[in-house]
Amino acid sequence: MISHLRPALVMTGLFTLVLGAGYPLAVTGVAQAAFPDQANGSLIRDRDGTVRGSALIGQPFAEARYLHPRPSAAGDGYDASASSGSNLGPLNPDLKTAVAERTAAIRTEDGAGAIPADAVTASGSGLDPDISPAYARLQAQRIATARGVSVDQVQRIIERHVEQPLFGFVGQPHLNVLMTNRALDAELPRP
Repeated sequence: MISHLRPALVMTGLFTLVLGAGYPLAVTGVAQAAFPDQANGSLIRDRDGTVRGSALIGQPFAEARYLHPRPSAAGDGYDASASSGSNLGPLNPDLKTAVAERTAAIRTEDGAGAIPADAVTASGSGLDPDISPAYARLQAQRIATARGVSVDQVQRIIERHVEQPLFGFVGQPHLNVLMTNRALDAELPRP
């Protein structure tokens, strides 16, 4: 029996070292060498080096002078330790109530007719850093009023930050809320 058990234990130990330590270290090393920014979380820093967020994780912006992100179902909102969607189906009354409340809030804040779906529904992770160009354009008037500038100035910044689908067909056009808000602050300082 020991003659059968010994090779199994040796192989378990060997594969644990190779696949549990060696492979992850090799992949980490390649990622650090080839894609250091992405491997370290795509952190966004100020000129003085202070981390302001990540281009990969959404964060709340509630002030009128900023683009607002899509709603978050992660914990108390944009909580990376509680990343998840609401798991509410389309016929769930709680989802219908939440969407109706969000729609009313957007109509009060931004005035507007058609409201894009990403403005009133949370993403699957609850941490989506991007919004649709339609939702960003919907917010332009509010941002311009809060900053005391023309809507055209805000629209130009929004349009410059729209990212097209990968290879022209993979995904949807979108823009990163944090990056666009940083551009708004840089180009249209607070009044």
